[in-house]
Amino acid sequence: MRMRPSLPSRAPFPIAAALPGQDGESHSARWREAKAMATAQNKRPRISSGVEKRPSRKEILGRKKAVEECIKRAVAVKDHLEQFPAFHKYQKNGLSVYLESGRGDQLTLPMRKYIQNLLKVNMEKPYGPEWPSEEKIKRREMVAPEARYILAKQYSNGFIPENPMKQDAEAEHMHAACTESCLLGFVHYRFVVEEELPVVYVYELQMEPSAQGKGLGNFMMRLVEQVACKNQMGAVMLTVQKANTLAMDFYTKLRYVISSTSPSRVDPQIGLEKSYEILCKTFDSEAKSKLEDGAY
Repeated sequence: MRMRPSLPSRAPFPIAAALPGQDGESHSARWREAKAMATAQNKRPRISSGVEKRPSRKEILGRKKAVEECIKRAVAVKDHLEQFPAFHKYQKNGLSVYLESGRGDQLTLPMRKYIQNLLKVNMEKPYGPEWPSEEKIKRREMVAPEARYILAKQYSNGFIPENPMKQDAEAEHMHAACTESCLLGFVHYRFVVEEELPVVYVYELQMEPSAQGKGLGNFMMRLVEQVACKNQMGAVMLTVQKANTLAMDFYTKLRYVISSTSPSRVDPQIGLEKSYEILCKTFDSEAKSKLEDGAY
């Protein structure tokens, strides 16, 4: 299972609605650790009230291929935002924001530097002495070909065209002037396989201080959920620090629950030693069974 994003805290308290990002251990380290725990859990004998028919090898391979094809179709979509015109812009609470899609391997150098800086501003303090090594991991992750982005930009002088996806010459000119200097936040997400299910995993959710607490994070998370459902993903997953109580409250309001893949659910004793939880929101019965109920 993937572990990534967690909502970082900002002094004196983490602001969940602002969603500056998510703090926690490195993705690869958490993946290995959680996968080992989940594997051990799966090997425990289960009590059954009746005879269970085990799937054949052909059925298992067929299911695996279907999941892989689902991921491939989602990854092949050039711009997921085009399917959701209601989410092209956000104009509330003093913000006039235009959303734009991006890919990790297509980020411009100025944009990469901006994202690196925002990550450092939001994450260096929560990570403390671990930040130098974690920063290297994040820099690799952010430019990976499989990384997908939703970028929240504010036009110069608050200008936003009526239809941001079909801009006229004036809009194009103003958009060209709006690069990293007016980026207010971003979501980094990926289409991945978790517990043999296709899911969207949110790696990062970062916001500028000026955009925090104004509903933009909520808006962008709802968009990610729409993208997941449209592409037949079973769930949206993410990681959050236990100490970030405001973040936990934020996701609870969005109906996220602690996943059965989270350390505290896999083994309560081990969970006590861990600083994070894995959360999920499922969209079908199979995903609910595996990611919420822990049935395999």
